[in-house]
Amino acid sequence: MATATSTARPRADLGRGRLFLRRFLRNRLAVAGVAILALLLLFSAFGGLFTSYAHTDADFTALTRPPSDLHWFGTNQSGNDIYACAVHGLRRSLVIAVSVSVLTVAVATLIGSGAAYFGGRVQSLTLAIIHFLLIVPSFLILALVSHHLAGDWRALIAVLTVFGWMSTARVIWSVSTSLRERDYVRAAQFMGVHPLGIIVRHIIPNLGSLIIVNLTLGVVTTVLSETALSFLGFGVQTPDVSLGTMLADGATTITSAPWLFAFPAGLVVLLTVSMTFIGDGLRDALDPTSVTGAAGGRR
Repeated sequence: MATATSTARPRADLGRGRLFLRRFLRNRLAVAGVAILALLLLFSAFGGLFTSYAHTDADFTALTRPPSDLHWFGTNQSGNDIYACAVHGLRRSLVIAVSVSVLTVAVATLIGSGAAYFGGRVQSLTLAIIHFLLIVPSFLILALVSHHLAGDWRALIAVLTVFGWMSTARVIWSVSTSLRERDYVRAAQFMGVHPLGIIVRHIIPNLGSLIIVNLTLGVVTTVLSETALSFLGFGVQTPDVSLGTMLADGATTITSAPWLFAFPAGLVVLLTVSMTFIGDGLRDALDPTSVTGAAGGRR
């Protein structure tokens, strides 16, 4: 009997996995998003192999030159190769975006689910802190703190994480309030399982779909925040490069040297659009009541 039960669970999990994959693949925009993201990742990882320039190298014989055989994306006012800067800038923006998204979702999940589980004063105090931080002009604080830290991208990750978890925590709390009333949670409490063990083993796993979607869409939010901060001069600082700093440089010469703005802007658009498509596809695939999910489930 035990053997039959143990083999039934993997088959059920495999069946759910196949159903989820089928629903996701039926969403053409989501599949296109995966393809675009894969190309961007390959470009950021291996694009530097196709140029002899680094993002810090300067060609003083080619200042603000349009795209050519030597400089595929042209050069800026300092003679830096825009192609090399785009490769490094995309890589830097991806590292910041993915790191912040993972950290913010992890913090939000622990705080939101913990507040819902304990309830009472813990919940009231946690929600009061969340609501207070939500009304604070976080972007201004982010700008000031980032500027004070001299544009260190590691510090930027920490600052964006500190001010980026509240909204996700509020959503996770609202969902977790119903999960804490489930029979398996009550049974674990009756058996004397430690509260942290109940939260990690019984509540958080049932937030999987919500966590996955927030992880994906969090990358989009972080890319836009980092780009805005760097565009205003409060994010990544030279000699380092991000897509935001490239947009800031290109905005001043958008009429005389449009390639300085066009290439980083195109990468930002492709990255945000691809992650948005993937996030929508994941949400539809994980939600059986959606149009895509229902269509996938009927086949």
